[in-house]
Amino acid sequence: MTWYPVDEAKGCVFTNAAGFTFESFPCFYKDSLGLTYTSSELNYDPVLLRDWMVAHPMVPIIAVVLYGVFITAGRSYFKNRPAWDWRTSMAMWNLGLSVFSAVGFCRVFPQLVHNFYNYSVIENFCFDPESFYGSGATGLWVQLFVLSKFPELFDTFFIVIHKKPLIFLHWYHHISVLLYCWHAYVSKNPIGIVFVVMNYGVHAIMYFYYFLMAVKCKPKWFNSMYITVSQISQMIVGVTVTVLNVVLPPLYEKECHVKKENNVAAMIMYGSYLMLFLEFFFKRYTVKGSTTSKKGKKQE
Repeated sequence: MTWYPVDEAKGCVFTNAAGFTFESFPCFYKDSLGLTYTSSELNYDPVLLRDWMVAHPMVPIIAVVLYGVFITAGRSYFKNRPAWDWRTSMAMWNLGLSVFSAVGFCRVFPQLVHNFYNYSVIENFCFDPESFYGSGATGLWVQLFVLSKFPELFDTFFIVIHKKPLIFLHWYHHISVLLYCWHAYVSKNPIGIVFVVMNYGVHAIMYFYYFLMAVKCKPKWFNSMYITVSQISQMIVGVTVTVLNVVLPPLYEKECHVKKENNVAAMIMYGSYLMLFLEFFFKRYTVKGSTTSKKGKKQE
């Protein structure tokens, strides 16, 4: 596929319901990649739902509180009761999330390449995301990514009912990523698309691995260590991008849409994830923890 400079493609700038002009990525490649998009994707306008999210900042907070209540009550309920066997449902759940993440990656990754091909690095860190990927097909899949953090909390349900160990990294990750993604989206973090692409890609592989484990069809070569390494790599990129998000904006001559509070949240989140995943890796995959690595415990 050829990546065309923006100035060679005319008529691909539209206006959403809020009056913002935005570039329609599929329009630039209407004779190739653009043919794979549905009319619903192309015509999607995220303004109404996004404005609702801006007006209701307590929604994710309420969600994580209820999540915490469920964990406490659920583990207490199953303490002296036998585990349930929902392996088939868990397999289908993981397969569904894997397919969803794979489709999301295929939708958002081309937009990321397009942006960096046509605009400078500093522009990608500073421009208004609504004008470049916040509407239309990419806007839909970015919004779906943020909203998907709510149903992903359901991962913990299977751990609780199967009476599996619930490690700190698991529930801390689910809570913090939901809160961060909501804030980053409503505050219009320009470089947020990088985080979206990374997470979609890693989750597509990770949840497929969990599916194979649930149906007991995992190939011997598909080691859980690969999943952990991909997660650690994601955190390293996340920390690096966040540092650049602090360094580059002062060098931009125009208005930069970076929010200081979002940078602080991102650094705390990715920094803590990096330390926790590294700790998990060394405990599980070093010689001392090699026996533990064979048990295939779920880690996110």
